[in-house]
Amino acid sequence: QVQLVESGGGLVQAGGSLRLSCRASGSIFSMNYIGWYRRAPGKSRELVAGFTLGGVANYLDSVKSRFTISRDNAKNTVYLQMNSLKPEDTAVYYCNYKPGRTDYWGQGTQVTVSS
Repeated sequence: QVQLVESGGGLVQAGGSLRLSCRASGSIFSMNYIGWYRRAPGKSRELVAGFTLGGVANYLDSVKSRFTISRDNAKNTVYLQMNSLKPEDTAVYYCNYKPGRTDYWGQGTQVTVSS
C-alpha cells in the first residue's frame, strides 16, 4: 500500500513563496512517478509539475520559471518550491503517485494567495 502526505500549504501574499512537501511511504517503485496537481475552486484538476520517466522535470506553462519540483530519494519526499505566487495559484494542491493503472493521492494541502 502507498501513502502520500502533503504539507507546507498556507496563506501567503502575492509575490511570496511556499514549499510543499509530499512524503511517500509504502511500495514506491520510482519517485519519478510522483507529481503535483492542483484544483482551484470551480475548475478541473490540473497537473502542475512532474517528472518524465527519465527524471526530467516538466511544468504547467503558467508556473514555469516560478515553480520547481525536486525530490529527495533518501527521504522518499518530493517538493514543490513555489515562488512569485499569484492569486490564480490559489488551489488545493495534491500529490499523486501513478506507477501504472492505479492512482494514489494525498489528502491535499490548501494554498491561498492573497492579492
